[in-house]
Amino acid sequence: MTGSDRKRFSFAKIPHVLDIPDLIELQKDSFRSFITEGLREAFASISPVKDFTGNLVLEFGEHSIGEPKYTVEECRERDMTYCAPLRLRVRLITSESGEIKGIPDQEIFMGDFPLMTEKGTFLINGAERVIVSQLVRSPGVYFLQDHDTNG
Repeated sequence: MTGSDRKRFSFAKIPHVLDIPDLIELQKDSFRSFITEGLREAFASISPVKDFTGNLVLEFGEHSIGEPKYTVEECRERDMTYCAPLRLRVRLITSESGEIKGIPDQEIFMGDFPLMTEKGTFLINGAERVIVSQLVRSPGVYFLQDHDTNG
């Protein structure tokens, strides 16, 4: 076999490079889950709220998050928090002399709810903040030292 008969392989160029994984996708999914399921569960865990006499009962319904008032860029320029209004449907039930009177459902403003940006960060007072999740430390190796009396 001469030098011209050999087939040479070049590994210098790879035709397809692996796609870069989206490392913050887990954070984004977790936040979306919190908005849709977590808030509902939190409100359901404290609903209904009763007064000490038992005459008034406040029941929580569905929550909704409105549109943000400002864009991410505007919040960054104005040192504001990137947030949207959190509203909650409530029903007040009064019981006077044994009969129950329900006041029609109302939507109330609960407060401004911080939103996650596309980069997986939060903009609080114009400063970009990141939630860093941490793994629970578990020991991997134990080292024990024994003293030998003979040596």
